[in-house]
Amino acid sequence: MSNTQNQSLTPQQIVKALDQYIVGQKNAKRSVAIALRARWRRQNADSTMNKEILPNNILMKGSTGTGKTEIGRRLAKLCNAPFVKVEATRYTEEGYVGRNVDSMIQELAQKSLNIVKAEKQEFLEQQAKERVDNMILDILIPPLSEETNSERGKLDSTNLNEETRKRFLDKIRSGELDQRMIEIRIEDKTPHMVSGMIEDSNMVVLQDMMSKIIPRKNKKKQVTVANARQILLDQELERLLEGDMDNIKKEALERAKAGIVFIDEIDKIAANYTKVSGPDVSREGVQRNLLPIIEGSTVITRIGPIPTDHILFIAAGAFHNSQPSDLMPELQGRFPIRVVFHNLTEDDFYHILQVPKNSITKQQQALFAAEKVELNFTDGAIQAIAKAAYTLNQDRDIGARRLLTVMVCILDDYSFDVPEQIKPGSKITIDANLVEKKLAQLMRQEESTNYIL
Repeated sequence: MSNTQNQSLTPQQIVKALDQYIVGQKNAKRSVAIALRARWRRQNADSTMNKEILPNNILMKGSTGTGKTEIGRRLAKLCNAPFVKVEATRYTEEGYVGRNVDSMIQELAQKSLNIVKAEKQEFLEQQAKERVDNMILDILIPPLSEETNSERGKLDSTNLNEETRKRFLDKIRSGELDQRMIEIRIEDKTPHMVSGMIEDSNMVVLQDMMSKIIPRKNKKKQVTVANARQILLDQELERLLEGDMDNIKKEALERAKAGIVFIDEIDKIAANYTKVSGPDVSREGVQRNLLPIIEGSTVITRIGPIPTDHILFIAAGAFHNSQPSDLMPELQGRFPIRVVFHNLTEDDFYHILQVPKNSITKQQQALFAAEKVELNFTDGAIQAIAKAAYTLNQDRDIGARRLLTVMVCILDDYSFDVPEQIKPGSKITIDANLVEKKLAQLMRQEESTNYIL
């Protein structure tokens, strides 16, 4: 699906797509779908009204492990937008005024650049492979020079050389010569050191400038053809990308303008948060510095200036020791959509184990399949795992993350015995009795502490 098609998904299509990976939380999915579509509507609204329409940023409230971050990541993938997650508490460490909050936009720009470069690299890979094969061929069978004794001798030598080169090119492509040693030139990628008191966001820019001014050194190295192919392919792809870097940065800039920034732990910079040490001025300073970024400003990045007007900001927190109303009124007003995530039930755990495309059971089956061992779960086992996860969460709720700790406990012995005791081609069936036996000790309070994250 193209980027344009992804951007124009309807709210109902967005919810259906999220249902493939996230169980429950219907109200949350509905709200974020509306917010994502509203951004598209704003970008396509009449030019006279475009700048007057405020963005529909989202404030999520819910316990850990209920799917807040996952929804944000899935939204970004749906619209093919760069996604950055930051913790609001990180900026309290920068000083009482929360300096460097614009680093989240710097990170968004870098993420956008990486995405576009990866797409461009995939597009150029076949072209680069053909060039690399010819480079290796020139090392093994160099083309003839122009100096020959006679025209007839020149023609005969040229034909013979071309036939030989063609045969060797076929051998190179088939892998027949992979173990042959050849000498290649490798570019020295040691970054140029920049000393002094320079912020990280400017360090990368300076290093980029230095790499363009100071030419890279080459060194000779003896490697196999197989290794040479990979080394030269990386160098060739980098060379092709550098030649088109202006267009890459332009595309990355456009995507970053419509990126998604997920600000976690927003509740811990609220004025009445009781578990954070230090004076309130630190938390209030972070809020005040977040405000212009979320409200709409322009941040200078390595790929160009990025206005934050169309960036979708999602703030999230558990809000156990504070409330959204404890945030600055100005900041509250920048998050018009409020979403509450409910704690997961036993039935939610049961469906989480089966419904998502990337469910934990499917992940574990894929891991064992890599060892050529078939892993199966009975319905009774799924129910027992869901019940155990729900029960353990009553002591300390870590949401869906509990399922992985339970699964690791159940499969611990099998994971250790494959492939020595449990040979490739074997089948493992996990049933309810086995689950109850494996979790007998885990369910005891004194033993369960070993598996609490």
